[in-house]
Amino acid sequence: MIRRRKRNYDDPLFHPDHPRPRTRREFLGQGFIMGTAGVMVPTFFGLAQKARAALSTEVQNVVDACGIATQGAGKIPFICFDLAGGSNQAGSNVLVGQQGGQLDFLSTQGYERQGLPGDLIPPIVNPNTQTNDNIDQRLGLAFHSDSAFLRGMEARMSPEAMANTNGAVIPARSDNDTGNNPHNPMYGIARAGIFVDTATNAVTVGKGADGALLTLIGSENSDSGGNSMAPADLIDLTIRPTKVDRPSDVTGLVDVGDLTGLGLSQGDAVAVMESIYKLSDEKMQQMNTGQTPGTSSEIQELVGCGYAKTAMLADRYGNPDDVNPATDPLIVGGAGIFDGTEFNANNRDSREYQKTASVMKMVINGFAGAGTIEMGGYDYHGGARAEGEVKDFRAGECMGACLEYAHRLGLPLMLYVMSDGSLSSNGVIDNSVDGRGKGEWTSDNSSTAAPFFLVYNPSGRPQLIGGTPEEQARHQQLGFMRPDGSVETSATPAANNVNYLVQMVLLNYMALHNEHNRYAEIFGNNPIAAQQDLYTAFEPIVQGTI
Repeated sequence: MIRRRKRNYDDPLFHPDHPRPRTRREFLGQGFIMGTAGVMVPTFFGLAQKARAALSTEVQNVVDACGIATQGAGKIPFICFDLAGGSNQAGSNVLVGQQGGQLDFLSTQGYERQGLPGDLIPPIVNPNTQTNDNIDQRLGLAFHSDSAFLRGMEARMSPEAMANTNGAVIPARSDNDTGNNPHNPMYGIARAGIFVDTATNAVTVGKGADGALLTLIGSENSDSGGNSMAPADLIDLTIRPTKVDRPSDVTGLVDVGDLTGLGLSQGDAVAVMESIYKLSDEKMQQMNTGQTPGTSSEIQELVGCGYAKTAMLADRYGNPDDVNPATDPLIVGGAGIFDGTEFNANNRDSREYQKTASVMKMVINGFAGAGTIEMGGYDYHGGARAEGEVKDFRAGECMGACLEYAHRLGLPLMLYVMSDGSLSSNGVIDNSVDGRGKGEWTSDNSSTAAPFFLVYNPSGRPQLIGGTPEEQARHQQLGFMRPDGSVETSATPAANNVNYLVQMVLLNYMALHNEHNRYAEIFGNNPIAAQQDLYTAFEPIVQGTI
């Protein structure tokens, strides 16, 4: 008898129907390398940041004139989970139904395709309790009660955080196992909104999420910062993502050199940087460069802005612990979301937890505008269901950590979960402990894909649009599936077009700010704009710019 060694679920995935991986995205999706993390964060209202009084009036005026972000655009923090490889979202995790919404049930065969055997499908009622034990709506959005995403989120979230969360699912196809899907909405989030200057009442249309330190960060050195591409028409290379995937990357963003490490107080360090700015400014004014008129002044402005920004960083973040997720007691420690053992190098999951902590610290505190957390190894078909359950649980933990951190800070959060394609089961059951008696994932299948988003609101659970439960159910599921468990591609423009899927996410982000009436002005009269009332899930949770 041939004895097979037990597989380590983080070992690379070898599929006989896949060619050898050649690109970074293929290595990532099959788990040959693990995903890193990225953030793009907006500075949000009420953020606990250092006062700017230490800066002189002269340098503060330069900071303002240079457009250096100090309070961001006041938008809801936005975090995107990019599960590279084609993960399961529908059925075994988030429930997806027919035209009537999540609980307009599919056929038994449809649920089997989505990995659920007949005794675990949502319509089944437990004869002993007379309740449906396979449906869980504690997050507003209906999950399967044994969803690995849900179990992971529950492990990191308090009941209070879960009670103030709601979500929506979008049945929509995307190509399998490829980074060519224009999935990543980060550039659009940076554009999705308006900004009102409270001093002048001037309105800037197309000013969305921004941060005090950064506009965008990504998990890899790509134009999107993640595994999937960004839509070409949204890319703005002036805010190309900066890579962040560990606490030291975060503290490195506010490094002002050795000034605060040479015995100087933070105030002295600020004074030194201001002096450098002033000396540089005087020197530049004395220069006669012989350049084309205007060029010298432009160089002077660039140099001056650089020194002024460094002085501002020394003033606000002279102590790197102010931005370090590893020293934030809400994140790590006895009362933290993580107890600290998760960050141990011997913990196989430590890299995923560290990058999640780094991203959520940056985004939710408003140091950046929006963030992508890329996780690899989600091309987990080809055998045991157990591998997918373990990886989905870990992803759920990281999602839950973000939502719980927003709850602890009393700040809202929009969290978007996407993947490149999805997969399906042929009904063979994995009865191992980790397999939990569910269907094995046997093949890629883009027709079962269903990205979803969750919204946390500190003031209470976000309210679905609609005056009746039936209307609300249709707004919680933007599109629908056929009885056989496949996406109905004619249901919405996004169902068979990833570009419009991104646009639907952007519309819903703007709607949370009550700015959806400006959507067409910013993104054009596309099919999403034409029927935006049908494709919006929630009533606003904030009124315009905070």
